[in-house]
Amino acid sequence: MSAKEIVLKFYKSEALINSEILKDFLHPDILIDWNSSRGFIQMNYDDLMDLSNKLGKAYVRSKVRINHIIVEKDMVSVRYSHFVKTVENPREEMLLAHFMAIWVVKDGKLFRCYQMSQIS
Repeated sequence: MSAKEIVLKFYKSEALINSEILKDFLHPDILIDWNSSRGFIQMNYDDLMDLSNKLGKAYVRSKVRINHIIVEKDMVSVRYSHFVKTVENPREEMLLAHFMAIWVVKDGKLFRCYQMSQIS
């Protein structure tokens, strides 16, 4: 599977809210540098699994709408919007945030990410 196919499959899955799915995508040495609206966060494998578990408790559905995707060898740049449905109101889809991410794929897994986000 190409780097682009791996990234697309990741965002089309429920991995962001289901750690059992997420673990299939992550390289054991994954590291994310995330510049968010609230500041800089660096996350490793355990941090991402914990985040997925927390998101899974708050949201019943997660959907990513990709606006742009650019590929160069094992690097994939993605601009997308992340929508969710909450446990409290599962009928209404709400925009969580806008993202720009550069993924590095290694050994068929998500290995490194440089990400920026802005809450909607």
